[in-house]
Amino acid sequence: MSIPQYSIIIPVYNRPREIEDLLSSLNAQLVKDFEVIIVEDGSANRCDSVVDQYRDQLNIQYFFKPNSGPGPSRNFGFSQAKGNYFIVFDSDCIIPPDYLGAVEKSILENHWDAWGGPDRAHPNFTPLQRAMGYTMSSVLTTGGIRGGKKRVGWFQPRSYNMGIARTVFEKTGGFKLSRYAEDIEFSIRMKNAGYKIGLISEAYVYHKRRTNLRQFYRQVFNFGRGRVMVGKVHRGEVKLTHWFPTFFLAGTISLFIVPLISPGLGVAGSVLFLSYVLAILIHAYTENKDIQVALLAIPAALLQLWGYGAGFVSEKLRIIH
Repeated sequence: MSIPQYSIIIPVYNRPREIEDLLSSLNAQLVKDFEVIIVEDGSANRCDSVVDQYRDQLNIQYFFKPNSGPGPSRNFGFSQAKGNYFIVFDSDCIIPPDYLGAVEKSILENHWDAWGGPDRAHPNFTPLQRAMGYTMSSVLTTGGIRGGKKRVGWFQPRSYNMGIARTVFEKTGGFKLSRYAEDIEFSIRMKNAGYKIGLISEAYVYHKRRTNLRQFYRQVFNFGRGRVMVGKVHRGEVKLTHWFPTFFLAGTISLFIVPLISPGLGVAGSVLFLSYVLAILIHAYTENKDIQVALLAIPAALLQLWGYGAGFVSEKLRIIH
C-alpha cells in the first residue's frame, strides 16, 4: 500500500455517536489520499464497532489505550501515522467534502509547516449548539481568535482543526500538555521554533459543541485554567486581553454591590451591561438570521465569559498557593 499524503488522527473518549458522523463525512472526502487513526482514550463506551463499519470504505486503524487526555493520545496517533502531513480533529466535528482539497491548494501556494482552519455551526445543529458556536468565534466575546479572518493577534491553530508536517512532530515531540489549552501551547512552541504557520479559511469544519449550558460552562472554565497553564510554560503569553473575562466577571458581581454604595454608578454599570447584551443579540441575529439562536447567544456568551474568567482566576490562585 502506498504512503498516504495525510494521516488524520482522532482521539475519542466515550463518544461513539460522534465518531459515526465524523467517519461518514471523511468517507465523502473528494481527495482520497489519507488514512484515519482512531485513538480510543480509555473509554468505557467504546467506538470500535462503529469503526468496523468503515473498514471496507476507509484506510482506518483503531487503537485502544489507557486514559491520558487528548494531548498524549494525539501524540500516540502521530507515532502510528504514515502520512507526510498529520491532521487532528475533535471527535465532535463533521468535515466538508472539499476540506482536503482546500488544504492541498493552500500548502502548494504557501508551503505551510502547520495550519489551522475555522469552525462553523452546521445548519442541522441545535439552536443552542449554533449559539455556542457563535459565541466561541464572535469578535464580541473571543476577539475572533478562533479562525476568523478578522482576529486579535497571530493565528494559533486549535486542535479541533489542526495540521502539521511530519517533520514538525519529529522535531518538537508534539503536544506537551495533556489537556486544557494543549493546542495553544503547541502552537506557541511551533512559532518559537520558526515554523511557518497559517490559517486556511476554506478548510473549515462543522463543530458540534456541547449539548447543554452546564457542559459548556465546564468547558470554558477549563479553557480559562488552560490559559494560565500556558502562561506558566511560556512567560509573557498571558496578555491583558486574556484577563478580560475575569474583569467581566468582577464587573458583573459589582452590579449587585455598587448600587448600595453609589446609585449613580450602579445605573451606569447596568446600562453598560445591558448595552453589551443588546449588542450580542443584534450581532448574533445578523450572523445567524435566527431569533432563537440570537436569544440563546446571550446566556451562552455570558456563561462563556463568566466560566473562562472563573477558571482563569481559580488557576491563578492555585499556582500562587
